[in-house]
Amino acid sequence: MDTQQVLAELGIEEINRGAYAGGWIETHGSELQSINPATGEVIASITRANGDDYEKVAANSVETFERWRMLPAPKRGEYVRLVGNALREKKTALGALVTMEMGKILPEGEGEVQEMIDIADFAVGLSRQLYGLTMASERPLHRMYEQWHPLGPVGTITSFNFPTAVWSWNSLIAAVCGDTNIWKPSSETPLTAIAVTNITHEVMAGTGFEGVFNLAIGSGSDVGDLMVKDRRVPLVSATGSCDMGYKVGTELAKRLGRAILELGGNNAIIVMDDADIELAVRAATFAAVGTAGQRCTSLRRMIVHKDVFDEVAKRMVSTYAQVTIGDPLAAGILMGPLVNETAVYNMLTALDIAKSEGGEVLTGGNRLEDLGPAYIEPTIVKMSKDAPILQEETFAPLLYLIEVDSLEEGIAVQNGVRQGLSSAIFTDSLKNAEKFLSHLGSDCGIANVNIGTSGAEIGGAFGGEKETGGGREAGSDSWKAYMRRQTTTINWGDDLPLAQGVEFV
Repeated sequence: MDTQQVLAELGIEEINRGAYAGGWIETHGSELQSINPATGEVIASITRANGDDYEKVAANSVETFERWRMLPAPKRGEYVRLVGNALREKKTALGALVTMEMGKILPEGEGEVQEMIDIADFAVGLSRQLYGLTMASERPLHRMYEQWHPLGPVGTITSFNFPTAVWSWNSLIAAVCGDTNIWKPSSETPLTAIAVTNITHEVMAGTGFEGVFNLAIGSGSDVGDLMVKDRRVPLVSATGSCDMGYKVGTELAKRLGRAILELGGNNAIIVMDDADIELAVRAATFAAVGTAGQRCTSLRRMIVHKDVFDEVAKRMVSTYAQVTIGDPLAAGILMGPLVNETAVYNMLTALDIAKSEGGEVLTGGNRLEDLGPAYIEPTIVKMSKDAPILQEETFAPLLYLIEVDSLEEGIAVQNGVRQGLSSAIFTDSLKNAEKFLSHLGSDCGIANVNIGTSGAEIGGAFGGEKETGGGREAGSDSWKAYMRRQTTTINWGDDLPLAQGVEFV
């Protein structure tokens, strides 16, 4: 499919409105151009939402919530099922648009849409499993249990690297919980947000619940700040940098609002001396190079036991030489461009700092300007474990190779950063694996054995600790974040006994 075919199938026009409030509304903000990072060409333009437009979106979301929450959860799940089916029909076109707008290779673009479909299926099942607990009361003829109620409009702030999937983690699960959604996407990827909203509109049109899935494309000052400070929005889920998380978390705390924060990663793999080296190298290459190193779970640090360090380094360099770089829509390409030239600049700056701190470039580090302004070679740098640059996450295909003497030292190096999202160990030792997974091991929200740091499945709760923010999304019992818990006690007797044996006469 060429660009115009993709845009036509997804209802993208030359100039698009940037706000949806139960229907597309006229927007009054500045113009935003969506740029294809592979070519530097303008795909289409958007008129952004301003503060007044956001108010219409928020008011509609609040009004729809009052009705949507009264619909039985399985009925809400039926609408989400229809959204999943609509995404199936548009998978090819939407996956191509993700690739065009963000730069990840086409299999990853289509994989992201598949993740949305999987989340829809998960949410449909969840709509019949919003369970509470029954507890034993110490008082005779009393019943005590908990129940879960819809929370309200949920604000969702997404990043450019997964421009659609993270929206589905939040909005589709929140929808079956009885919540409405206000989506503020990244300004780097507005067209995918418009395309997804067109899809949900087709499903919800004429139902009376058109305002369940809403959209406001705008800057942080015009839309993001208003959402975070809006007391009508009890929960904001934000994906982005640690710096962004500090701002969002602080503002939400001022009004005692809820936050789901998915922030920086700085993820590591430990390779032990008994590891399957071939397996480790393959996993590390995908984790570091996939999505051009722009996943929150991308591999940043490879911590290798001294007895196999030279072999691992040699194999990694050899494998990197086989990575095909180019047009992300083309077959056989493994790495496309970074999202923009600023990302390239940030990587080169980090590389200069690494060199100044004693880093040795083993491969890569050069711009590929003949391919386009946002292309660069994936890079491996041998670093000392104490280098300050290891504390920083560079959102690019920049991998640091670090030598350690033992598992204990490897764990200390892995945990010795501010972030705590994803981690992995490669070992054939049961003892090593179990220690890594114990309270003595990884301090991250995700810990894997003999697989890489990226590519998490939706069934497990996704998120991390420390400056990663502590949020959890997608699987397990993450749905509870989108609801409010209520403990209920019923006295079905004639007396009024008090808890703890208290007598009040």
